[in-house]
Amino acid sequence: MISRQLENDIKAKLHKQKAIILLGGRQVGKTTLLKKITETRSDTLWLNADEPDIRSLIENATSTRLKSYFGKNKTVIIDEAQQVTDIGKKIKLVTDILKDIQVIATGSSAFEIKNKTNEPLTERKWEFHLFPLSFAEMVNHHGLIEEKRMIPHRLVYGYYPEVVTHAGEEKERLKLLSDSFLYKDILMYQGLKKPEKLFHLLKMLAANLGSEINYNQLSRQLQINNETAEKYIQLLEQCYIIFRLPAYATNLTKELKKGRKVYFTDNGIINSLTGNFSLVENRQDKGALWENFVISEMYKQNAYKKKFGKFFFWRSHDQQEVDLVIQKGDKLETFEIKWSEKNKPRLNKTFASNYPQHSFEFIHYNNTEDFIM
Repeated sequence: MISRQLENDIKAKLHKQKAIILLGGRQVGKTTLLKKITETRSDTLWLNADEPDIRSLIENATSTRLKSYFGKNKTVIIDEAQQVTDIGKKIKLVTDILKDIQVIATGSSAFEIKNKTNEPLTERKWEFHLFPLSFAEMVNHHGLIEEKRMIPHRLVYGYYPEVVTHAGEEKERLKLLSDSFLYKDILMYQGLKKPEKLFHLLKMLAANLGSEINYNQLSRQLQINNETAEKYIQLLEQCYIIFRLPAYATNLTKELKKGRKVYFTDNGIINSLTGNFSLVENRQDKGALWENFVISEMYKQNAYKKKFGKFFFWRSHDQQEVDLVIQKGDKLETFEIKWSEKNKPRLNKTFASNYPQHSFEFIHYNNTEDFIM
């Protein structure tokens, strides 16, 4: 079994009289991780909220009924908890009254579970975010040399656990994931009236990887209005399929202030959407795939290691740019990301002079591990 970085962090928070909320997209391994954490405990109750009778049981329960349902179990895991109406209030009921019970709730949809738990569980929860497998986790699993050799493969097929653990079946597994399963929560969303537009949008984002979002262009091609296009992108982000980087700017007139760039949390989904599984060495989009891989891996480590960095890109109106800017307090860490270390880039002079409180690093294949572990 591939060990996950969050395992020890979650174990350290068990039975501290707070709920544990484990967020992450579908099929990233939330259930597998929790089974690993609780494998030595016989007092664990699993409740799958995707099942209607389980949802009804939780939604209609009082604290007395919940105590009866839980029996002698001291750890209660509610899978896909976003499906339960008022799940936050039910978890609060347990943490406030049944103090010897550890509730762990998983959710694959931020727009549902966060809305339902944020206010009721104020100061009553620990929150964790699980991504597809990471470079660091795979290095821990089979060593740096082996995983570094696998990077060209990961740029094409990604890190979803089911894909990684079924060598030779990557295309079929990714197709199953990307055709509909990853989008189950979005398709259930009441405000989504034209799901075919969402799939078209995803393919457009994948085909224009690393480019800034142009809502006017997206709207014209999809034949929807700007507000709907933005809502769809927000939904994709809240289901952990993509994440957005805003443009870094202060009050400089030549900087872009409202720009957004979209990255995917997994490279395999990009290639499944475009239908291109060619070897990365032969591809024109190798640079974009590499940039997505590096930034998504750094994004994972920022969350797992609680670095609290804020991610941006920077570009001026005359198209000068910096691939990645991470703000930590009043310090800026800047990065240029290229596959090859030939023709080493320098930090843009305009950015460097306007923001002297910066550091600069050049990330390429040969030094990747220094930045994504």
